[in-house]
Amino acid sequence: MKDIILNILMFLSDLGYLGIAIGLMIEIIPSEIVLGYGGFMISTGKIGFVGAIIAGTFGGTFAQLFLYWAGYFGGRPFLEKYGKYVLIQKKHIDVSEQWFEKYGAGVIFTARFFPVVRHAISIPAGIARMSAWKFTIYTVAAIIPWTIFFLYLGMVLGENWSTIKEVAAPYILPLVGIAMLIAGLYFIWKKKKTPPIVTVKKFNGNEK
Repeated sequence: MKDIILNILMFLSDLGYLGIAIGLMIEIIPSEIVLGYGGFMISTGKIGFVGAIIAGTFGGTFAQLFLYWAGYFGGRPFLEKYGKYVLIQKKHIDVSEQWFEKYGAGVIFTARFFPVVRHAISIPAGIARMSAWKFTIYTVAAIIPWTIFFLYLGMVLGENWSTIKEVAAPYILPLVGIAMLIAGLYFIWKKKKTPPIVTVKKFNGNEK
């Protein structure tokens, strides 16, 4: 399996920025590996850091929009039947639906940093007919730091880029904490922005 992944990555590397975008779109290989290899390519001077960020953000966002529209038009039955082809299992859909119902649209940003639901969370958003623009904004806001982080790690690791998942593991929890903090601040801001509901009591003519 490792040799297959390496062969795919070498093929994608010949495409430069387009290879990074395609690698993230089709999701045959985990995004961490694709971006880690992208960082390695940056370290060799084959591609530039800014261009790789743009390619990674575009590819990652397109992949999530695909799942969003699949949920929007196909619904859960469609994803349960065909989700396996994009590495989405029924249990992933179950958890992501629970998260979406409990935390609302804002979880689209936070969940991107959790391995179990980071991709599947797009499905309930589509099923719930969440605004495509809002979905895209939340998704891009999460994908940009994720892309920068793994590209940078790939640059630092250089030829040892294949160990990126092990090296990144201690940093994932702080990333999750930061994401949750941002989400919490957003929810507080949104709650303060929402006007209070005023209840109007009706009185009959005999009441004073």
